[in-house]
Amino acid sequence: MKQDSTRNTSYTVDCEDYVHVVKFNPFDSGDSCSLIAYGGNNYVVVGTCRFQEEDAEVEGMQYKTLRTFHHGIRVDAIAWSPETRLDAIPPQIRFCTAASDRKLRLFTSDLQDKNEFKTFDGHSDYINDLVFAPSEGQEIASVSDDHTCRVWDLEGNEKAHFVLRSPGMSVCWHPEEAFKLMVAEKNGTIRFYDLITQQAILSLECEQTPLMSADWCLKNTLKIGAVAGSDWLIWDITRSSYPQDKKPVHVDRARLFRWSRVNENLFATTGYPGKTTTQLLVHHLGHPQPILTGTAAVGSGLTWHRTLPLCAVGGDHKIFFWVTEM
Repeated sequence: MKQDSTRNTSYTVDCEDYVHVVKFNPFDSGDSCSLIAYGGNNYVVVGTCRFQEEDAEVEGMQYKTLRTFHHGIRVDAIAWSPETRLDAIPPQIRFCTAASDRKLRLFTSDLQDKNEFKTFDGHSDYINDLVFAPSEGQEIASVSDDHTCRVWDLEGNEKAHFVLRSPGMSVCWHPEEAFKLMVAEKNGTIRFYDLITQQAILSLECEQTPLMSADWCLKNTLKIGAVAGSDWLIWDITRSSYPQDKKPVHVDRARLFRWSRVNENLFATTGYPGKTTTQLLVHHLGHPQPILTGTAAVGSGLTWHRTLPLCAVGGDHKIFFWVTEM
């Protein structure tokens, strides 16, 4: 894999198709490499990455495809299971996808003979986001344009069902808050649900729309971030239900918000895909201006590495990687 000559991208990986979504595995898989999955028009590719920032013996970046999973339809979202292990014998890969046919698909593979998938039916409109329960991985939560958040077991049975007031855009499950689910709605409301009582327990307000994406900070459970309109917004949930900090960043509306997994003050946002280039901005709460600006040809998806200040965006037959400062 080459390091690009443009100062812009740190690394790129060539792909056989347009990349609609890309996702680093956020869980420890027991291996020194990082797992990454990306989805195209009808398949999901799972591969491993190793970067010179973590291993002096690597020159630039090493990427290896482990397996290509036939999907048959465009992939819109991917979630990794914490049960994925590369150090098990045999290894286990498990992830779930959301597709344009309103179905979830749960894939389980040992990278050899065993390749299973199950389809979950229930949503009546486009699924925008999904996530596994972070500790045991025995449940999956999904949000949809059908104004619901649903929680499923691994057999596809619905365990909980929350009615929303507008399309659900993001759903987050924090490893330190296993019995709470964060759901962000397009109308600018972010709600926390207690999974035991199945009641809403807290809500935050953007006061602007459309909210397109929100994320729960891994390093600080009190911090929530989102993009709505062309702004990013940050909440400290102990202080107020309104954002403590916000800034206009993307001229043509913001699309995605993701916290870094290694620093509670570092996050990335993307502009709207579909223009000739998509802008990626990496922000640090201690700096007035973005600390990194990247562009990707019609980019989509946004994901942070588990242990490095490095993020990736999908694009036309490529994945783009940017390394930033802490």
